[in-house]
Amino acid sequence: MTLDQLQTFLWVARLGGVRRAAEQMHLSQPAVTARLQALEDTLRVRLFERSARGVVLTREGELLRGYAEQMVFVQQEIRQRVSDPTGLEGLFRVGASETIAETWLPRFLERLSQEYPRLSLELTVDISVNLRDALLARQLDLALLMGPVSVYSVNNVALPSFELGWYRAASRPDPDFLTTPVISYARNTRPYRELVEELSTRHGPGVRVFSCASLSASIRMIAAGIGVGVIPTALAQEGLAAGQLHAFDPGWLPGPLEFTASWVAEPRTPLAEEAAHLAVALARAY
Repeated sequence: MTLDQLQTFLWVARLGGVRRAAEQMHLSQPAVTARLQALEDTLRVRLFERSARGVVLTREGELLRGYAEQMVFVQQEIRQRVSDPTGLEGLFRVGASETIAETWLPRFLERLSQEYPRLSLELTVDISVNLRDALLARQLDLALLMGPVSVYSVNNVALPSFELGWYRAASRPDPDFLTTPVISYARNTRPYRELVEELSTRHGPGVRVFSCASLSASIRMIAAGIGVGVIPTALAQEGLAAGQLHAFDPGWLPGPLEFTASWVAEPRTPLAEEAAHLAVALARAY
């Protein structure tokens, strides 16, 4: 019985199938099946039964899972506390919303690369709903998104929020919302929904809202006078300094954007935990 066999057993138990476990572990399905078979042969018991939805643990499998969790946890603790972090290898997958990507994310990736020089980083920039789905599908190791992710298997730590402000092109007057389009976040996001609801309540259903999945494109559209918009104040500074944007006050403002660093709790990944807390520290410094 080996740790590789126990880890493979845990992945199959957690994900409910050999194929999904193979994808997560970057192994072939025959390799995963061979490890499970070797483990069952060693213990002389059957650990899984097939069902319509995949595989389910037998009574012996449920008993083994508790012990396997403990053994893998001890292995991870040893690696975290004893081994040299500069020797850590592999692929670490980070997903981030564009608001974070446009602010403190480069510094975070730089520090992560410095502390783990042999680690390969993969970055995905997307809207939060897609990042959440990718995290739950275990396609990301750490997600920096509008959170928290309210799923029992996910850990969240709060990141500093982003204050919002209303902006228009410096060459345009303060807008009439019934004639001037409002440029907003992508349609399937919480800020878009909240903004549309507030605009409809205050100005009626006639307000035109242009949704845009790219924050940088939204800022350029506002600077060009295509419409006005609510954007993070941290991202408006360059346009203000260049004389392209002008802040205005229509008498109300959406609440700040709340973000979290989120990662899947099981199996425990010390690197994701440490990276999340590093993200918090660098975001606060920013």
